[in-house]
Amino acid sequence: MSITVNKKAFHDYFVEEKYEAGIVLEGWEVKAIRAGRMNIKESYVIIKGGELFLIGMHISPLAQASTHNSHDPTRTRKLLLHAREIGKLIGKVERAGYALVPLDLHFVRGRIKLDIGLAKGKKQYDKRADALDKDTKREAQRAIKERLR
Repeated sequence: MSITVNKKAFHDYFVEEKYEAGIVLEGWEVKAIRAGRMNIKESYVIIKGGELFLIGMHISPLAQASTHNSHDPTRTRKLLLHAREIGKLIGKVERAGYALVPLDLHFVRGRIKLDIGLAKGKKQYDKRADALDKDTKREAQRAIKERLR
């Protein structure tokens, strides 16, 4: 069950591979995510010391959250992947010039998981071509729909 999707990532990047990663979260963050109070649009993934970290994901604390803890909504969160998957990602990001972008936050058997994509950046003309393709498909669907009436 999807919680949120990063539509901006598909607009700005060609996503070539997807990996599902776990996230190290605190209790108040899980409650806030279940309430839908997060944003992954401006976030990104970095590799530091052989580990993956999610930077810039904003989780707004709930009003009922405890007052004796300090809640940092944009703290750096560690991502959990198998060592061989991390090794593959390190090689592709460092050598081939790929970027790691968060794509989708979802539940798997009660756990919160994050799909990260191995992606290459789009140029401006690629974005225009995608928009044009989308428009032509939409027009074709409208024409088909009108003919069926």
